[in-house]
Amino acid sequence: MSEFWLISVPGDKTNLTALDRMNTVTSKANLSSNAKFVIPDLKVGTLDALIGLSDDLGKLDVFAESIIKKIAQYIGEVMDDSAEKAQENLLANGGMKKKVKSGRMDLVSFLSRFEWDMAKYPIKQSLKNITDSLSKQMSQIDSDLKSRAHTYNNIKGNLQSLERKTVGNLLTRTLADIVNKEDFVLNSEYLITLLVVVPKSSYTAWQKTYESLSDMVVPRSTKMIAEDGEGGLFTVTLFRKVIDEFKAKARENKFNVREFYFNEKELQSEKDEIIKLEADKKQQYGPLLRWLKVNFSEAFIAWIHIKALRVFVESVLRYGLPVNFQAVILQPNKKSMKRLRDVLNAIFRHLDEAAAANVKDVNMDIPGLQLSTQEYYPYVCFKIDLGSLDFDS
Repeated sequence: MSEFWLISVPGDKTNLTALDRMNTVTSKANLSSNAKFVIPDLKVGTLDALIGLSDDLGKLDVFAESIIKKIAQYIGEVMDDSAEKAQENLLANGGMKKKVKSGRMDLVSFLSRFEWDMAKYPIKQSLKNITDSLSKQMSQIDSDLKSRAHTYNNIKGNLQSLERKTVGNLLTRTLADIVNKEDFVLNSEYLITLLVVVPKSSYTAWQKTYESLSDMVVPRSTKMIAEDGEGGLFTVTLFRKVIDEFKAKARENKFNVREFYFNEKELQSEKDEIIKLEADKKQQYGPLLRWLKVNFSEAFIAWIHIKALRVFVESVLRYGLPVNFQAVILQPNKKSMKRLRDVLNAIFRHLDEAAAANVKDVNMDIPGLQLSTQEYYPYVCFKIDLGSLDFDS
């Protein structure tokens, strides 16, 4: 995916001719792919209202884009799959079933075939009401995302925490999936079975010395019950009264006694918790992924409607009344962005000679036009950056 430029110019004959020229030049030089971006006849309202909306829409635009990025990123995290596989889920359901059989399309196609959703955002409403509706929609999606992500992340985090205990060496990892009841002397008033981690290089030394590390070690009571790349886990049975002495002597010989006492209920509880969390995660996964896909589409469509509103408002503020402008969506060739900008500047410089002369890195602060945080061109222009939604970008 890539960056798009949503531009508009006044709709009189001179500028429509300039648009035709732009389409011809950009097509021949392979500078960009262009398509009409149809914005319906919206209610203009008062100039004061438009100036206020310009500011509100700028903030809502940034908020909506941040939500879309969060959902896209979270889809990648939840799927834990290849970037390409996760990317396939970033689709828009534009209700364009006449054009696309499934009603779902990739984001580039949605932009190039944009249609205003009259059912969701009736144009008989004021611009303020439409903006408020979009704002509430985005806030609700953001709130739901936080809630659902919190629930899923808790389950995933707890499961990962338990799973981390099953990896690592024999000194640190859980022994729930290693030890068995038969490995221990249990319910004895006098005897106890300890677990000792012995380095591989010390196996022979252990077998020769474990019985003499203290008094009251049961002869021939050691057995290796597990092994990893570093060493083995051995049992040894001795009298309870010599535990401290045995541990001290073992440390001197670089044999590590693990602080572990067999408790069947605790070990089973640990196993059951992993099984439960795995089941919970699996149960949450499907509905969560469906919600993310649906609401990515909803948020993306709402975002593009916000862009359309911004173009409408800025065009009226810039070009005046009656409302008469033409909007176009351009997909620049990545290697030719600077040249494309120069071509647009040359073709439309008549709209604002001063802006055209100083178009490079200009930050103009004109009340009501939301230009202080973006470059100013002779024509209305808003960027739509889909590249930020790429998982491997």
